[in-house]
Amino acid sequence: MYLDTSVISALFDDRNPERQALTEEFFSRIDIYDVYISELTIAEIESTPDQSLKNKMKQVIKDFSVLEINESVEELAKECVNYGAVPESYQEDAYHIAVAILNEMDYLISWNFRHIVRRITKDIVRMISTLRNLKQVEIATPGELL
Repeated sequence: MYLDTSVISALFDDRNPERQALTEEFFSRIDIYDVYISELTIAEIESTPDQSLKNKMKQVIKDFSVLEINESVEELAKECVNYGAVPESYQEDAYHIAVAILNEMDYLISWNFRHIVRRITKDIVRMISTLRNLKQVEIATPGELL
């Protein structure tokens, strides 16, 4: 399973107590999965201005396997944008999707309802994977796997 940054940050975001509680419960069961993040996830965490929060998130991800961003990921991310799965101004979200697809993840887990966990994105991602004969990735929230 691939986690985008929204899942990690949700552990510490008390503005939405229900989402935080679901994320905590999800992490209490996460050891049954092989968990992956990407170089992008690390970069997004590194750009967090709050040093304390940044350190907490780095602690959470320290044992996760890290997937690289390469030319194939860049190409597929552009295709996701071109087909309208993700707006061009949010290309990072397309990179998360591309990394998950190309590394044959079973799940892409996210709390990003605006650009990732939404029907149109799921449909376009399914179409792109089918056209390219790639493994389908299931896009879901942490709460959907409880």
